[in-house]
Amino acid sequence: MTDKSTHGVKTLLHPVSDLAKAKAVYSALLGMPPQTDTAYYVGFETEGQHIGLVPGGGPQGMTSPVAYWHVADLEAKLAEVTAAGAVVEEAAHEVGGGRRVATVIDPDGNVLGLLQDR
Repeated sequence: MTDKSTHGVKTLLHPVSDLAKAKAVYSALLGMPPQTDTAYYVGFETEGQHIGLVPGGGPQGMTSPVAYWHVADLEAKLAEVTAAGAVVEEAAHEVGGGRRVATVIDPDGNVLGLLQDR
């Protein structure tokens, strides 16, 4: 039997217009430097949460923060939420290190991220 459970929101991605300024603000807010610091992504790990800064909204064109729900089986959860009325915005795909992500739009236009670590 497939585990279709959700493990909660553990990843929040924020589109930013100025990565250096955002990095300074989030470093001050979280009280630590980022663990990942590149020109295309800055990430912080704190208290079981991953906070990511994405310059210009990244290739996915994010215009607002996206909360990623960690799930045990991405394909099963996509099937479940689309059957319930969500619409796939970004199809499931690998983003590195065995991590797969997808986004859906709920009936009110909210973007919901789904994330599965292998």
